[in-house]
Amino acid sequence: MEIGIRKASPGSDPAAIVKDATTATFLADVIEASRDVPVIVDFWAPWCGPCKQLTPTIEKLVRAQGGKVRLVKVNVDENQAVAAQLRVQSLPTVYAFRDGQPIDGFVGAQPESVVKTFIERLVSAETQSDVASVLETGNELLEAGDLQGAAEVFAAVLHEDRENAEALAGLAQCYLKSGDIERARQTLQLVAPDKRGSANVHSAEAAIALADKSNATGDVSALIQRIESNPKDHEARLNLALALASRGQKNEALEHLLELVRLDRKWNDEAARKQLVQFFDAWGAKDPLVAEGRRRLSSILFS
Repeated sequence: MEIGIRKASPGSDPAAIVKDATTATFLADVIEASRDVPVIVDFWAPWCGPCKQLTPTIEKLVRAQGGKVRLVKVNVDENQAVAAQLRVQSLPTVYAFRDGQPIDGFVGAQPESVVKTFIERLVSAETQSDVASVLETGNELLEAGDLQGAAEVFAAVLHEDRENAEALAGLAQCYLKSGDIERARQTLQLVAPDKRGSANVHSAEAAIALADKSNATGDVSALIQRIESNPKDHEARLNLALALASRGQKNEALEHLLELVRLDRKWNDEAARKQLVQFFDAWGAKDPLVAEGRRRLSSILFS
């Protein structure tokens, strides 16, 4: 499986990176091309002095990006229709297009530092968008149970950004679901302190804590026998819920904890309610059981 972050090849055709466009070619050179990579459009005219200063600067900075962004130059004297359509009223005017739409721009000659920041902002936004798309693919594979595929996707992101918190959290979940709690813990420890507020990081932390608890619950059959003998054996019911959750029997785990809240919500400093909250954190907001569980817990607590 080969999923990576989209970016232009270092060997991109120089003619494609910087080119002249006309009204007839604007659709292909700008609108369609911007669906693959950001396109900067420089509206200029031969008589425009500031244009002669700005255009070489933009060309140099765009070429330095190695194909991550393109430049299309439009001579407004020869292509008045497209200039009028985009309401170009003074020169030079620069627009940035992405996905067929203008998303940024400026008017007038600008210092090289300003133009550089403008271009870097476009490239950065493009990279972040690509990363978000790749991470979403990884999370979908993880939810579908394709641990190897998900791990490869998260590893592709980490190859580009070793500190990406979402990718580290996803990879930790892959290790955890494969039964390797220690590697999951080690992976999550790589998340920078200032990025631990992420919902996915929080979910992975809760899942690891839950796995640690589940390993100390004891035999499921013995726990079931204890509850059958004494339905008010709250400790056995709590441990059974943990054991069932570790086996992926989340419905059954949820039912036992909700029953424990009904029987004695204050038992052991509200241990059942707190364990339910940890389940919800570990399972994640997208799990339909989480919404159902929160609703039913609220119904019991406030009835």
